[in-house]
Amino acid sequence: MEAGAAAARVQAETRPGLLRAGRWLLHQSLALYAAVVLLYLLLPIGIILLFSFNDTHSRFNFIWQGFTLEHWKDPFKYKELTDALVTSLQVAALSTVIATALGTLMALALVRYEFRGRAPVNFFIFLPLATPEVVLGASLLSLFISVGFARGFSTILIAHVMFNVSFVVVTVRSRLIGFDRSLEEAAQDLGANAVQTFMRVTLPLIMPGVVAGALLAFALSIDDFVITNFNSGATITYPLYIWGAAQRSLPPQINVLAAMIFVFTVFVMFLTVWQQRRAEKLASVRPEPELAA
Repeated sequence: MEAGAAAARVQAETRPGLLRAGRWLLHQSLALYAAVVLLYLLLPIGIILLFSFNDTHSRFNFIWQGFTLEHWKDPFKYKELTDALVTSLQVAALSTVIATALGTLMALALVRYEFRGRAPVNFFIFLPLATPEVVLGASLLSLFISVGFARGFSTILIAHVMFNVSFVVVTVRSRLIGFDRSLEEAAQDLGANAVQTFMRVTLPLIMPGVVAGALLAFALSIDDFVITNFNSGATITYPLYIWGAAQRSLPPQINVLAAMIFVFTVFVMFLTVWQQRRAEKLASVRPEPELAA
């Protein structure tokens, strides 16, 4: 009896230690798993950054031959590559502006208003998200050919606006679902009309969702290849140029421009996050109540 009681007492004393050890191992395993996944995601980008400094003398930039800064001194050495990058930036900027404006208004209509056909519209908004890009590209190509529309910059822009709108609607809609409508009512009670209420109350509060949708649309547009390849015609974008150059030669300037785009994207992302946190901090500040006389 005494031996059994002693064993039970020892087991009860060691159980908290085993639980703490198990929790520690679980915590460390999750951190290790997150680190491995992050390394897996960032490894290709790291290779691009590394090989932008590669002192290669061949047509292809696949083997490390030494460190140099020569390629960064003249990143726009090849005119065709620069023109392709400019075209991609133009398409991405225009499609982002158009898709963000249309997507924001559509999200407002879908969240706030009941109208006939609302359910089919919701379905068709999510349809481009689930449809393979090959199907979308081939469908748009058939449409442009059937109506006799010449393929080029305009068809690329139309295609990019088409799939970007869905992403903007989904992003802005998630922001609007938790929106406090009493703030708009308070502004109207204070004399603001519908336009003033939207510009001074609604839009600033949903702006983080609008900016997030715009950044997502820009990122999807600038690196799209499949849909653009179907509808580009003679227009060459940056992804199309890289695909064609990889079969002939791969100059280091491709990696240099890719690294510049990545650094700029990271800077904008950190700036957006900082602005959102600053806005949340300012919104959490409440005026101190006045002391009673």
